[in-house]
Amino acid sequence: MTRTGLQSHPLIDLAVAYHEAVSRGAVGDELARYFTEDVVHRELPNALFPEGAVRDLSALLEAARRGRQGLREQTFEVVNAVAAGDAVALEVVWSGTPAVPLGDLPAGHVLRAHIGTFLEFRGDRIAGQRNYDCYDPLRAAAA
Repeated sequence: MTRTGLQSHPLIDLAVAYHEAVSRGAVGDELARYFTEDVVHRELPNALFPEGAVRDLSALLEAARRGRQGLREQTFEVVNAVAAGDAVALEVVWSGTPAVPLGDLPAGHVLRAHIGTFLEFRGDRIAGQRNYDCYDPLRAAAA
C-alpha cells in the first residue's frame, strides 16, 4: 500500500487502513470491523460488473471471501485523498492478479484499475461506499 504525501486526517487514516486490510485479504470479522451494520456499498457499472452492484454487509463480506479465493494478490496505491465532514474521497490505483483464468485472460495476468472511492463515515465506521472503477483494457498480451 502506497500512501505518499496524503493529507493527514483521522478519517483518511481509517480509509487507508481499510484498503490495507482488503489488500492483505481480510475477510470476516477482520473486515466487518470497518463497517456499520447497515452499510451500503455501490459499485457503479464497469468492465467486470457491467450491471454494477449494490451490497449490504453480508454481501460485502461474501464478495471479499470470493475475491480472496480468486485473486493471488492485490494492491492499492492511494494517489490522492480528501476529507470533508464525515466523508472521504480517494483516488486509487488498484492492481490484482487472478489466481484463476478470467474470461480470455490467463491466471496470473495483472489487472489494473483507476478507482474513485467515496466513503461516508458514521463515527469510525464506513456507512456508505461508492466505487467508480475504470479498468485498463481487459485483454491478454499478444504472443
